Amino acid sequence: LPATMSSPATADSVWPRVAKLFLLLLQLCAPRASPQPHRCPHACICTSDLLSCSRQMLQRVPQALPPTTTTLDLSHNALTQLHDHWLAALPHLEALHISHNQIRDLSPRAFHNASFLRHLDMSSNHLQAVERHYFEALVSLEELLLYDNHIKRVDENAFVKLSDLRKVYLSWNNLTTFPFHAVQGLGIHKLRTLDLSSNSLSSIPVEVLAALPENIGNGLYLHNNPIRCSCALYLMLQRWNQRGFSSVKDFSEEHTCKVSDKVPRSLIKFLKHRDMFENCSASTEDAHLSHLDVVVGQPVLLTCNSSNTSLPHAATTYMWITPHHEPIKHPGNSNRSLEVYGNGSLRITAAKPWLSGVYVGLAMNSPYNFSRMCEFNLTVLYPKAAGETFSTGLTTLLGCIVSLVLVIIYLYLTPCRCLGCCKKPAPLSPPQECSAQSSILSTTPPATDGPNRKASANKHVVFLEPIRETQNGKIRLALGEDFPDPKHPKVLQLKSDSESISSVFSDTPIVS
Repeated sequence: LPATMSSPATADSVWPRVAKLFLLLLQLCAPRASPQPHRCPHACICTSDLLSCSRQMLQRVPQALPPTTTTLDLSHNALTQLHDHWLAALPHLEALHISHNQIRDLSPRAFHNASFLRHLDMSSNHLQAVERHYFEALVSLEELLLYDNHIKRVDENAFVKLSDLRKVYLSWNNLTTFPFHAVQGLGIHKLRTLDLSSNSLSSIPVEVLAALPENIGNGLYLHNNPIRCSCALYLMLQRWNQRGFSSVKDFSEEHTCKVSDKVPRSLIKFLKHRDMFENCSASTEDAHLSHLDVVVGQPVLLTCNSSNTSLPHAATTYMWITPHHEPIKHPGNSNRSLEVYGNGSLRITAAKPWLSGVYVGLAMNSPYNFSRMCEFNLTVLYPKAAGETFSTGLTTLLGCIVSLVLVIIYLYLTPCRCLGCCKKPAPLSPPQECSAQSSILSTTPPATDGPNRKASANKHVVFLEPIRETQNGKIRLALGEDFPDPKHPKVLQLKSDSESISSVFSDTPIVS
């Protein structure tokens, strides 16, 4: 380097290269700033996908929320507002709990960037109304909890874009009216629970509610409201109660109606005290319910009377709700086992047991305006066997009688194998051929010969009978050559040769 720097021209060309090399060395040696991990906000608890900031008296949402969060809990704080796009940093959020805060309203874009949110709990806040823009961005929302607020009004389009909504809780608010006609377009086959209990509803459109499918009526809770008493209201709820709707059956005593508008507290539990509604005529809705019994495998055609609906035919489309709460529109379901014709009739290709239940026919003249045409209670039965002539009770009775006769025959009419054994022997006659004593003690065949039997020289019969005479306090067995002497009838002698005696008895007396 000193040799090259001897000339000025060479030095001018070398120094820039040295400077570049020096800067490069500084960059290589300088410590690099490592990426900061996502830290948990102060006073919060973080797990892999759960962020809990509950009961911390927060007045604003913490900054720098972990993006891996799927469940965020901000309940029991002092939040008053939610700024726009505040959930943009949480792309995986599915459940949000903001209950027990002081939120009065929501900004137009408060829930934008939360398209995956499925559960939202905003209960126990200070909301005054439910506006259209509040939740329209939550396209995946399934459960919405808004109970225990100060809500007085619900916009009729507040839930229109929430096609996956299944449960809405609006109890313990100040609602005086509710857009029930908007419920018909509220994902009609997915909505299961609409809780409007414990509000200030004074009147409800009974004709609109009566036309709702069973899946909505079963979860429509209206108890603890001062609704004006009417026969239409009583008959509708009585009909729901008979069908086993949990919304009425589980809260029968909480269903009240107001007898007089002049007396604000004139409320009566009209489902419990039914005597006031004895003069109410039968419900016109029950007249539309037809019962139909079919056999398995048969085709079924359900046709509603066109006089049941006043909608013009040209602008009317039809839909049926199956017992499984599935909507069937023209032309039918995917496998065409259920078909909807242009005139509104429903055809079931082949009746199956699982297709039994209530089918509801609906007519539509707009996406959100439904009217019920008719209902069919379909029962699918199995065919009876061709040779089946006796009922089950008669067959059981005949079986019992036959069993009793067989038992009597077995007990009293069983034939005896040995006719001689069945007779009672004479007191002093020798045992018969089939006697148990002779069969055991005899060493040869019976002494009586048949006509075709040869005589045998070695015929011996042994008879045993105790004697009254004793020897040394023991019973003595008498042995002799002849049968007992008439003077000693109790002595039974043994007549045999020496070989038979030795083979059967010993010479000593047998002691009992």
